[in-house]
Amino acid sequence: MKNIKVLGTGCANCKTTLKLIEEAVAAKGVAVQLEKVEEIKDIMGYGVMSTPGVVIDGKVVHAGGIPSKDKIDGWLS
Repeated sequence: MKNIKVLGTGCANCKTTLKLIEEAVAAKGVAVQLEKVEEIKDIMGYGVMSTPGVVIDGKVVHAGGIPSKDKIDGWLS
């Protein structure tokens, strides 16, 4: 099971990123642990300066802007 964290303080892009990941997970039927990280100090701990950020299994895979559906699908493969 993958551990996915969406980093962001609650902006529209962060909410959209979380929703897109939830939809992709449901469509693929994969088991993930999805978490929203909103605390600035926790986000900075990953070295992410531009949100939304996405961390999978402890590794930052995306920062800044909404990721494409293809990119998200690739993370779940």
